[in-house]
Amino acid sequence: MSLPLWTLEEFVTAVSGRVVGTADAAITGVSIDSRTLQPGEAFIAIAGDRFDGHDFVDAALKAGAALALVSRERLPDLPQDGRYVVVEDVLEGLRCLGRAARARVNARIVAVTGSVGKTGTKEALRLALTRVGKTHASVASFNNHWGVPLTLARMPRDVEYGVFEIGMNHAGEITPLVQMVRPHVAIITTVQPVHLEFFDSVESIAKAKAEIFAGLEPGGVAILNRDNDQFDLLTFLAKTAGVPTIRTFGETAGADGKLLKLVTQTGTSVVQARILGQEITYKIGAPGRHFGMNSLAVLLAVVEMGADLALAGLALAELSAPKGRGAQTRLMLAGGPAILIDESYNANPASMRAALSLLGDAQVSVPGRRLAVLGDMLELGATSPALHAELAPPIAAAKVDAVYCCGPMMHELWQRLPAGQRGLYADTSAGLLDRLKEDIRPGDVIMIKGSLGSRMGPLVEALKQDYAAADETAAV
Repeated sequence: MSLPLWTLEEFVTAVSGRVVGTADAAITGVSIDSRTLQPGEAFIAIAGDRFDGHDFVDAALKAGAALALVSRERLPDLPQDGRYVVVEDVLEGLRCLGRAARARVNARIVAVTGSVGKTGTKEALRLALTRVGKTHASVASFNNHWGVPLTLARMPRDVEYGVFEIGMNHAGEITPLVQMVRPHVAIITTVQPVHLEFFDSVESIAKAKAEIFAGLEPGGVAILNRDNDQFDLLTFLAKTAGVPTIRTFGETAGADGKLLKLVTQTGTSVVQARILGQEITYKIGAPGRHFGMNSLAVLLAVVEMGADLALAGLALAELSAPKGRGAQTRLMLAGGPAILIDESYNANPASMRAALSLLGDAQVSVPGRRLAVLGDMLELGATSPALHAELAPPIAAAKVDAVYCCGPMMHELWQRLPAGQRGLYADTSAGLLDRLKEDIRPGDVIMIKGSLGSRMGPLVEALKQDYAAADETAAV
């Protein structure tokens, strides 16, 4: 009989809590959402920016939670017949649970950060490592101050490989997270001008990303993008942090993971690469140059973690672009299908260029067109107007037929576009919907992208609903 994820004794010891009521002796999982909690899971009553988990403890207990981790201060407000583990600070309790989970495993751990490409790289690593051993990875983009410890707390004791995504908006955020994860391999996909509202330069962003070196296990490996402008700075920071081994990827001569050839085909990318001297050709189940480049870092990490390179290469054929990050859907119009590329999860100058490149690679036959629907890129500070205007050349290079813009910053781009390329400008994303539905026609490829605050996601969902999306895996 296998052990549960946590025994009650282990759980209480890890969080330094006290039991109130009759909590279950076995805990099968860890949840922060009473709506999706499964019977037997521990409910962690985190207090967030908008909601306090303590307000949902009653629902979690009724849903069959093994126990609820709650704060001493809020205990009097909770049902008296509940089952609780009580601590001073629930978030710190979750962190302690995550540290205990990391301490008890004998697994090889990889952590991923970077300005763009974190989630896709994490998913590729999960697929590749699952082929050779029991692998645990963060779901969605659980890469922040609660997502990382939650992912750790969910890690089974018998896992062989762990894959963690670590994000940040401000300096100092990565250090405590990576010190919990303690990876053997750390990947920085790239450093680009994002979150410039909170940083005075791209170099400052590089220094913040380099905090990932602070948590590397002794003898750990850093994997860096050799083509990135910040490569020299990151290399210096890695060496200063005492990282003994630095691996590189890219097209630059001498890269440990070198891209030899990349061909984007219908719905896929085919890559020819040299990984630590060994040539390998493999298919990625998602189109886009960015997927191909980051796959080099994935395969380097696989080798450094002692896993099988050939099996990893085969596994990448199963990779699909996540929702909001390139997922493609076939829209069923009256006269035939159109393709929707959903890039609505977030946006910055680097990811916007990658998405436009993906649109440019789309195979379009007459009368189909390439349509770009773009919302503001946020958190760019004083450089924002210029960074938006500078998207005009990539749009031209991608041979985009019509551009639909929304938001005050995207007006800077709108003014740079030639008249024949202008579809519509609106103050908000909602203002684009009716015109977009009037304009799209069979054969079109529509790419929608913007920062979360630009609310491009509802546009995606509206089109999928109105045109009875056939599936989520349609290929261009």
